[in-house]
Amino acid sequence: MNEYMLILRHQDGKKIASPEQMQIWMKQTMDWIGSIAAQGKFVEGNGLLFDDSKVVWHQGVVTDGPFGEIKETIGGYMVVKAGSVEEAAEFAKGCPVLQGEGNSVEVRLMAKNDGTH
Repeated sequence: MNEYMLILRHQDGKKIASPEQMQIWMKQTMDWIGSIAAQGKFVEGNGLLFDDSKVVWHQGVVTDGPFGEIKETIGGYMVVKAGSVEEAAEFAKGCPVLQGEGNSVEVRLMAKNDGTH
């Protein structure tokens, strides 16, 4: 069984949900994660904040970020165990972030510690 990272992307990270919307979304997210964990296939995951963020560029240039020209933002990630990329994509289909138009979940096979998969 391999591990896959689900990368949660928001089309417009500048949009702020209301506290009520956030509460609903968090419950949906916890239920989604719980359903994967109940199968013994949840490894880890977390949301990402924009506070105190920097982007380090080629030749050591550091900028505040992730801002600038980027509209899409990464809102979080999750790692799951799955027998195939198709199974991991099925987990991704249940992600509440997909309720937002233009949002997506990228599914990537993770390399093992020795660089293989």
